[in-house]
Amino acid sequence: MASFLKIAPLDDDGVQKLRTLEDDLGKHIMAFIPGLEIANLTQDQLAQVRALEDELQVTLLVYET
Repeated sequence: MASFLKIAPLDDDGVQKLRTLEDDLGKHIMAFIPGLEIANLTQDQLAQVRALEDELQVTLLVYET
């Protein structure tokens, strides 16, 4: 399995610092930490995910809980 990032839980101080930097840069910023383990799927499961991606016009990320 591959390891990917997940959204970081920031406290109020961290959020404020992030917003200040966003304002300074005039850009949007997202904070991540390591933590998601991508699921190993069978070919059938992968086909189901791809079908739903096509239907919803999104990219889905399937990970272990």
